Amino acid sequence: MNKLLLTAMAAMISTGAMAQSTVVTTTGTGPAAAVQIEPEYRTKIRTYVPEHNIRPIQSREKIVVGSPVPRDVELEAVPAEWGPSLTKYRYVYSGERVMLVDPSTRTVVQEVD
Repeated sequence: MNKLLLTAMAAMISTGAMAQSTVVTTTGTGPAAAVQIEPEYRTKIRTYVPEHNIRPIQSREKIVVGSPVPRDVELEAVPAEWGPSLTKYRYVYSGERVMLVDPSTRTVVQEVD
């Protein structure tokens, strides 16, 4: 009986430890990890800008990954041809770079290179 109780307690403790480690490892939500772009869609994004004569935005602030886009900068809708996983984002074209933006926070989540 003691052996069974000891085994059950050990199982409960290890389950709790595993649950904690799962929480710790899944809480990271860095911008680069959040957006996965398939290679064929990267090519479409890079060719979209010159094909559609998109002009870069003018901003006093440098637009970089992890920073919010200024309120006076208009966010453009991501075209469907960039892939279904990206349509929830918006984009800006700044300094010859396409930057994906989370529209709810206006934070740049990915630079498309």
